[in-house]
Amino acid sequence: MNGGEIIARVLQKQGVNFLFTLCGGHISPIFVSAEKLGIRVIDTRHEVNAVFAADAVSRLTGIPGVATVTAGPGLTNTITAIKNAYLAQSPLVLLGGAAATILKGRGSLQDIDQMTMMKPNVKWAATITKVKDIVPTLEKAFAIAKEGVPGPVFVECPIDTLYGEELVRGWYGAKSKEEPPKNLQERVVQWYINRHAKNLFAGKESVNFDTPAIKVTYPKHSSGQIDKVAARIGSAKKPVMLIGSGAMMSPQKAKELSAAVSKLGIPVYLSGMGRGLLGKENPLQMRHNRKDAIKESDLVILAGVPNDFRLDYGNHIGGRPFISINRSREDLTKNKNPTIGILADPEEFLIALAGKFQGNFGTWIETLRARDNKREANINEQAAAPTQSGINPIKLFRELDPRLDDNTVLVADGGDFVATSAYTLKPRAPLSWLDPGVFGTLGVGAGFALGAKLVFPEKDVYIIYGDGSAGYSLMEYDTFVRHKLPVISIIGNDACWSQIARDQVDFLKADTAMNLAYSDYQDIGKAFGADGVRVHDLEAFNNAVETAKKASRAGTPFIINAIIGKTDFRKGSISV
Repeated sequence: MNGGEIIARVLQKQGVNFLFTLCGGHISPIFVSAEKLGIRVIDTRHEVNAVFAADAVSRLTGIPGVATVTAGPGLTNTITAIKNAYLAQSPLVLLGGAAATILKGRGSLQDIDQMTMMKPNVKWAATITKVKDIVPTLEKAFAIAKEGVPGPVFVECPIDTLYGEELVRGWYGAKSKEEPPKNLQERVVQWYINRHAKNLFAGKESVNFDTPAIKVTYPKHSSGQIDKVAARIGSAKKPVMLIGSGAMMSPQKAKELSAAVSKLGIPVYLSGMGRGLLGKENPLQMRHNRKDAIKESDLVILAGVPNDFRLDYGNHIGGRPFISINRSREDLTKNKNPTIGILADPEEFLIALAGKFQGNFGTWIETLRARDNKREANINEQAAAPTQSGINPIKLFRELDPRLDDNTVLVADGGDFVATSAYTLKPRAPLSWLDPGVFGTLGVGAGFALGAKLVFPEKDVYIIYGDGSAGYSLMEYDTFVRHKLPVISIIGNDACWSQIARDQVDFLKADTAMNLAYSDYQDIGKAFGADGVRVHDLEAFNNAVETAKKASRAGTPFIINAIIGKTDFRKGSISV
């Protein structure tokens, strides 16, 4: 059994169903062996998208997604996705190829100091130096990815730890006794090579796959903390709750969390992986004027939400009391110490809290609902306003929302167009919205959609692309076609980096580097065997959505290239 086969066996034991990769000779034994064991191997067109796909699988299943990439540039191509996963607290395992252990530092192909590069961007990093260490190293990697605050880990797999011993000895030039060294220098070299090979493969026959699973730990709440928080909320008249990605770390408990939040009866704002938690319509969920709601409240509950730039570093809360529940000690107190801080899993805490508390804040909810309804009416007015050219993007999403089926997953990848969708589209269920998270990364679209479609093959998976962000990953339509993953993309095409342009033009009076073209993006999909259409008006767009759904359900990926106009809907929305 070679090292690649050993890794595949560990992945199978860990419940890994999908392995994302872009091929490379350094890592071939890993994905070849994985496929033989029934793990579905998905090869992408860029390594960053392999990691984005693994990230999506992690978020939607709770099982760390796995990507394997080749050495050197294969690994450097993953850095953005790995850092995005780190900041989004997604548990994933990245397996990276590397130069042979005996050749490191000697100018081997694609040999760089990978460990120094990766360590600042992951929770834990390790390099395999002996075949017998593969199993314990990978088992530790999976445990660390999931424990405490989840995150990505990196395991470096040198090429000579993955291939068979006989082949590796041949690469080394380790001569047999029938070919004795010719001189002292050659004798010393052969002694060193043979010793290195012996150490590399020593104990490989005793590899054990039946060791007990490493117990995954994370901070737990106490019953006393539940009672304390229940009493504090019970004394409030106008509480408001914010639920973010940090409260969605166990996807299998998402429906239980949804029921708990409904039972608590506290008006709630959802963000990140929390979007869709309460379904399309729930009287407790508010979508607008969050800042005003916080400022009028007498208690704020942050569940998996830090006081970062999204809450103006705590300035939105100001001096009012707030409760923070978070697995991360850093996020628990970021920029502001909570009145009550609970270092625990927010999801488990809220589920337990619902067993002790059931609120009734009807008058307060009615106040917030009236304000939400007023904002919705205002958005409808803006949606009805004409644009100089193209489709009003607000109206586009107003038309799209009722056409989305309940079995829909939305992947957000872009700036202005995508942010507009966040105000207007209503995710249908828990785990039905994927966005990059706090890092604000462009380019997640195809990778996230790839992972989502594999996890939920029965669902319609849409990528909401800006025309800028689409440029990062439209080549993955080749991957969608080859692997029969019929994803739908909607590209808001205004030939501009609009989110940046809006403020740049105002502040600097220049549109330098802001302009794109009204390109025929739909033809990129057609080049790979997908389908698509370019639309200029709402009637054509609505028809295209129905066509896209039919095509997707028949197995054909689809691109809708929607030519949109410009609005001031998000004027002044720059984040710093």
